[in-house]
Amino acid sequence: QVQLVESGGGLAQPGGSLRLSCVVSGSIFSRYAMGWYHQAPGQRRELVATITRGSNTNYADSVKGRFTVSRDNAKNTVYLQMNSLKPEDTAVYYCNQPVGDYVQFSWGQGTQVTVSS
Repeated sequence: QVQLVESGGGLAQPGGSLRLSCVVSGSIFSRYAMGWYHQAPGQRRELVATITRGSNTNYADSVKGRFTVSRDNAKNTVYLQMNSLKPEDTAVYYCNQPVGDYVQFSWGQGTQVTVSS
């Protein structure tokens, strides 16, 4: 059974940085495209970044130029480097495998990112 464990969130100042990690267990990780999602209170969960198994990346317009997604297949881990953080980045961040408008795996607990002065 695949498990997703996100970590690395916390409190950051506007303009600051955080690096999130997502460890994927119980799967052949290198076969999967992976995505990072975030969900703010009262908002829908949104896809913010993806990385294919070939390490091609895409980003939502709201994070383009500020966030970088990467992966380490040997460690079964996907990362989200978050720079130039804005208060509107405040959300719970989750990882999963995007499959069209759906996801492949059950959601993990996510990691809280709070950007505030």
